Amino acid sequence: MVLKIVVLSVELFMSSLHPKEPWEKTGRWKDLDVLYKVTDSLERESALGPTHEEIVVPLTKHFISSYKDLPFSVYQFQNKFRMELRAKSGILRGREFIMKDLYSFHKDEEQLKEFYEKMKDVYKKVFQSLGIGDRTYLTFASGGSFSEFSHEFQTLSPEGEDTIYLCEKCSIAINKEIIKEQTTCPKCGSGDLKEERSIEVGNIFELKTKFSDPFSLVYKDEKGENKPVLMGCYGIGIGRVMGTVAEVLSDKDGLVWPQSIAPFKVHLVELGGDDEEVNAFAKNIYEYLQKNGVSVLYDDRKDVRAGEKFADSDLLGMPHRIVISKKTLEAGKLELKERKTGEVKMINQNDLNNF
Repeated sequence: MVLKIVVLSVELFMSSLHPKEPWEKTGRWKDLDVLYKVTDSLERESALGPTHEEIVVPLTKHFISSYKDLPFSVYQFQNKFRMELRAKSGILRGREFIMKDLYSFHKDEEQLKEFYEKMKDVYKKVFQSLGIGDRTYLTFASGGSFSEFSHEFQTLSPEGEDTIYLCEKCSIAINKEIIKEQTTCPKCGSGDLKEERSIEVGNIFELKTKFSDPFSLVYKDEKGENKPVLMGCYGIGIGRVMGTVAEVLSDKDGLVWPQSIAPFKVHLVELGGDDEEVNAFAKNIYEYLQKNGVSVLYDDRKDVRAGEKFADSDLLGMPHRIVISKKTLEAGKLELKERKTGEVKMINQNDLNNF
């Protein structure tokens, strides 16, 4: 019998304000052009964190000493600050943004690659659950000084500022920045690549010992010898993903939120005016849905016409719209519209249990 051990990442929350010293150790205090530097009233220099390798590695030294402590990984949801010269398109590219960043630590290349491949699958599932998986592609990009390749997750969109070359045969893409060196698909070898515009929604890197070495992050192996810890990092820009969803899933009438991240699951529209019976029934449905764990946006405005309410509902883009009116009440039904498909049907109150 083989037991498979699942290693769970530890959530933490690191500071946005970084001391100068760790950035000097890695050489990025001078070399990283997006770094925001600040000086306080005592002339002490710090930086607003654009990423957290310089913070997480010294922190991790307190928790890693033996090969038995590896693999190990931590993640956070945290503000980032980057002196972006090309800030544009609202939350698609800003100087301050929220990122989910995860850092993994390993004893050797094999362990790192195993975790790295798992994270590829995890990210694919994340973007699938967000409703953009069918147009989001694993994209080979430059590994810089870290490795031969890094990987991005690029979502096809006419509004994108990146250019990728897509292999439709195996759904792998190549970033334009490396197309001169890599003119065929890295997976299947096909040279039939289609140029597309896209938005980068995530990236993953094999950092290896790039940050371990400056901080002497080592572990003792089975023989008691010191060995360098290998690292990987994995990021998703939360705001950028939201902007991407808005760009690629909206239609001419407004937003079309996927159910997984919709602000509300149901938009309840009451068309009773001053009809007390309709008002009471709508309020009852509202309370019933809330009691059963369904998030509801309740439009009970009295002085707004039905057409305006419907237009507002489409603009806001909740997955489901339920309409209650004198007509539906007399029929003993509720009108349900699916925002994504536009399908409208009449349902019984008992059908609400499907939510």
